[in-house]
Amino acid sequence: MAFNKHALLYVLTGLVIGVGTMAVIASKKIEAPASSVDISREGKPQYKWYPPEVPSKLDFAGEAVPLDRWEVREKLERELLSNFYQHGAQLYILKLAGRYFPIIEARLKANGVPDDFKYVCVAESSLQQNALSGVGAASFWQFMKDTGPRYGLEIGEEVDERFNAEKATDAACKYFKEAHDKFGTWTAAAASYNCGQGGFSTQADFQQVSNYYDMIFPDETNRYVFRILALKYLTENAKRLGNVVEDNEEYRPLKGKIVDVDKTIPDLAVWAKENGTSYKYLKIYNPWLRAHKLTVKPGKKYSIMLPL
Repeated sequence: MAFNKHALLYVLTGLVIGVGTMAVIASKKIEAPASSVDISREGKPQYKWYPPEVPSKLDFAGEAVPLDRWEVREKLERELLSNFYQHGAQLYILKLAGRYFPIIEARLKANGVPDDFKYVCVAESSLQQNALSGVGAASFWQFMKDTGPRYGLEIGEEVDERFNAEKATDAACKYFKEAHDKFGTWTAAAASYNCGQGGFSTQADFQQVSNYYDMIFPDETNRYVFRILALKYLTENAKRLGNVVEDNEEYRPLKGKIVDVDKTIPDLAVWAKENGTSYKYLKIYNPWLRAHKLTVKPGKKYSIMLPL
């Protein structure tokens, strides 16, 4: 999946939001501020921006990142720089994490996939359920229409389970376990999520190596795992680095009651009203419902969440 590459936008965003971040840092006495300010002879503030620290140790799913290698360290630093000064984006991710991480973490654990893979979801969609790419990849895990069904997702005009956080995470887990069995490491499994298992195999065969850090790929895959690592580091160290979202400021998980539906609903707006809610809230709680009706085939059943 393509991600933001506009360096100018990063700089402008940092300049606009940076002052507010400095105020937060000062008021909450966070160490290692991202910037400092000098006063010029004309009396105008002159801001100086510093790169974020690069950790001495880092791992993905328990697999060590070889940060003693200069080219590996520089690739990580590039992604740290690209994401660190996107303060608004980082703060929004932290808020959304309060809503979606509990769901994603639970499904990763249930499927036996390392917890760090939640940062693959962050890299893919920034945890935005309505994220759509220019080539048709959708929602949290950015599955394509032709790929999702291979991993158990129903994708059609009325139902699109790519927008169901639990089911989409289960589908992603099937992919990661399949890739891990094929390539032998979780890092390779994560990289192949970007370039495909076929793409990873082709490069591994040609380059005669299978370690992601020993391989070279087209630029997007070259950056992909390092972006995941950067997002992991920035998220797990957010407060220390100055992106402060208190626990009570995170978005809460949506809670409701589950209604099992085994008959066709010809008008979802009418059905929602009959069940004590509105079409708007029905869609907010069930973004996988993609049409104005729900056709239920014989023997099929759907679980719909309604607000309490």
